[in-house]
Amino acid sequence: VILLQGDLGASKTSFARACIHALAGETIEVPSPTFTLVQVYDLPAGPLWHFDLYRLSRAEEIYELGWEDALHQAVAMIEWPDRMGSLRPDNALEIGFALAGKGRGLSLAGDTAWRRRLEGVLP
Repeated sequence: VILLQGDLGASKTSFARACIHALAGETIEVPSPTFTLVQVYDLPAGPLWHFDLYRLSRAEEIYELGWEDALHQAVAMIEWPDRMGSLRPDNALEIGFALAGKGRGLSLAGDTAWRRRLEGVLP
């Protein structure tokens, strides 16, 4: 589970699109899930579910989007994870996006398993 945290306009969706394009290995359409709330991609490495929870009014509504299926059989990339409340997974990687002057700031937080997964990818 990858949580994309940040304000409106901080580039969460742009980052998700870039990741999905890279994992697809080809140019595919990657619409924002703002209105559909979830988009599912069958990628060469396996399924990826891209959630946008901005419009959820209750955390439990995530179950109606197939959350349990995504959690058990796919990579889940989630925008607006604060809408999950107590359903937010403890073992997720959180990528924080922030507006910083004319650019963007990025932060990563996760457990030791994520640190091992990202060895060699990050400086």
